[in-house]
Amino acid sequence: MMFRMFSSLKFAFSIVMLSSVPSLAVPATGQALEKLKEGLVRFGVTTGQLAPVSELAEQLKGKSAEFLRAQVLMSTGRTAEGIEALTNVVEGQYHRAEAALLLGRYQAAQGEISEARQWLEFAVRVGFGETRQEAGYWLAELELKSGRSEKAGPVLAKMEAGFWAANGYLNLSSEYARSDLNPTRALVALRVAMAMAENDSDPERKDHLLNRLRVRAGYLALQNDDPDKAIGFLEKVSLESDNTPQALYLHGLALAEKGNHRASMQSWHRAKKFPLAFAGVADAWIAMGRGFDLSGYLGQAGEAYLAANAAFESERVTLRKLATGIREQGAYKSLVEDSRASDLEWFLADSRTLTQPRMAYLLDFLAQPEAQRAVRRVAALRELGQGLAQQQRDLGILAQSLADQLVLLDAQHDGEATEHRERQMTLVRRLEELTTKPLNAAQAEVLRSVSETLSDSADSLQKLKGRVSARPSTIRKQLDQTRTLRNQTEQLSARSLSLAQQAEKHLDQLALDYVNEQDNEMANAIDKTAQQIAHLYEYLALENIAEATQ
Repeated sequence: MMFRMFSSLKFAFSIVMLSSVPSLAVPATGQALEKLKEGLVRFGVTTGQLAPVSELAEQLKGKSAEFLRAQVLMSTGRTAEGIEALTNVVEGQYHRAEAALLLGRYQAAQGEISEARQWLEFAVRVGFGETRQEAGYWLAELELKSGRSEKAGPVLAKMEAGFWAANGYLNLSSEYARSDLNPTRALVALRVAMAMAENDSDPERKDHLLNRLRVRAGYLALQNDDPDKAIGFLEKVSLESDNTPQALYLHGLALAEKGNHRASMQSWHRAKKFPLAFAGVADAWIAMGRGFDLSGYLGQAGEAYLAANAAFESERVTLRKLATGIREQGAYKSLVEDSRASDLEWFLADSRTLTQPRMAYLLDFLAQPEAQRAVRRVAALRELGQGLAQQQRDLGILAQSLADQLVLLDAQHDGEATEHRERQMTLVRRLEELTTKPLNAAQAEVLRSVSETLSDSADSLQKLKGRVSARPSTIRKQLDQTRTLRNQTEQLSARSLSLAQQAEKHLDQLALDYVNEQDNEMANAIDKTAQQIAHLYEYLALENIAEATQ
């Protein structure tokens, strides 16, 4: 998909370039062409495909030109120029809030809290719509990170209902949950977040956010010893979400709190069908044994614990194979590329789930912001390397074609020049022979005309000789330029390869750390099941001793 998108951008860019040439221009007004250029630059900025539009951004005119150029500068690493351009936009008439928002986010990332707060407050004050809401979210987030949750609340209260306000209240709830022993304030903030999320205009995004909020609210309700409220939240979670297994596990806990062990075990059994990479699945395996135990079925409890133990051991084998694949093939191949493969491989062989385990691990891994950045960096550098390699091949073909053309022109020039000179000399000699003979007036006029024609022909041949002799020089110049470009492309390709290797190494380390963490969690889960089995055997032994003494 990325390749098709990039190709379409290059195609559209070439159309714009052709329409700028008068002899090749398509029937379009200057205003329409400017809109097309602006649209291409916007598309490049949004998708990160900046190479085809960097030069085009410098040609933009109109209200959005300076703002788009500033975004291109910031995205291509020319930060100082980009900040200056954004500051100029803020001082202008158009896109003031958007520019202030970008400046605020940049300063916040640099740790300049005071400056970031000023820019974000300005964006909230002068902005409107989505820009104002996003600026309000980042301003509230800035206050939370500064430990000033009392300042974040009023900021969020001024925001309109929607996606950004809902996320802001979710973060405020998390802060309350960390700082308060009583989860009441956190639950209230979550209820407000859910009400805000209902007004999100994007249905898919709204459903995903609501599922997260409901799971969080269910967990806090359980912490507050209110299983009925928890059940109310958790039963609204979609069954086709990556939050589903955790919701099912918590739903089972809430039912168990009410003494309904049969229903709780049904929820846990459904959670077991998801990959162990998802939160709540391993706990559901262990909870099944506990449910049988509380129901008085000790034999089934032992079997459930043994089944959980076997599942965890099998998952550790899978994780070790995944770690080996990362070391041998790289994390990008083992996690990202192979997750898109349609053929069944070892990673899917022991699938007991409704979802591919490999995809589950990828989704869980990409929940980390650093992992997202690492994967995006590797993908971008790989695409850049492929583009440079293709350009290098194209330049090589062009250089060879020019060299062949140069050899052919040299040979043709020598042969054609000799032939033209011989024909010219033959005609001159014949004309001289005719002038020695007696001629009347009409014949003399004809000879004079022929003489002028030969003179003009000689001049034309001389000019042709100059043009033909200049053509190899032009081709040699083009050949030198092509070879220079090819060498530069080769150097850039080597640099991009080096950067790609560094990025892949960083991604590999992140992935290995993640896999090791998952392996440790499986080891802890195995310890838990072993303890439960030991307690169960101890209880049975004590029961047998008690029966024997009677």
